[in-house]
Amino acid sequence: MVEQPTEEQVKEKIKIAIDRLLHLDARLFETDVNERSISHKFGSYLQEEFKGWNVDCEYNHDHNDPKILHLLKISTLDVRPDDVQARTVYPDIIVHHRGKKDNLLVIEIKKTSNLLSNDFDLQKLEEYKRQLGYIYALFLRFKTGDNRIGVQEMLWI
Repeated sequence: MVEQPTEEQVKEKIKIAIDRLLHLDARLFETDVNERSISHKFGSYLQEEFKGWNVDCEYNHDHNDPKILHLLKISTLDVRPDDVQARTVYPDIIVHHRGKKDNLLVIEIKKTSNLLSNDFDLQKLEEYKRQLGYIYALFLRFKTGDNRIGVQEMLWI
């Protein structure tokens, strides 16, 4: 079994992977590609940093069952904080050991061109930690568009 990295090690690995992504794949940000494309490339750089761990994009299983969170429904059209539902979730990127309860890191990604609120993503990250046992949770908002490359927002939950 691979030893679990410390918080400092996790943050350093994230920094290295972000730097590599921004340097080697700037075109993804300049042309404002889909968030899934950015997540995929970022995930490949994270895999290089988290050797011995599985890095998956939009992985929706908890062992053999769908990954479900009990969430308050947050919508720009229908805000009802009393509406609690179980939802199948697809985190943008996770670092874990497949088939085990070793859930190290969950990441949600947004681009500056995505004008939706961060509220739902932040709530999901809190619940990934609380309900599914992730140790670390990270929200990233990347700058996109002509000559707009970088991280606008990085929130550890």
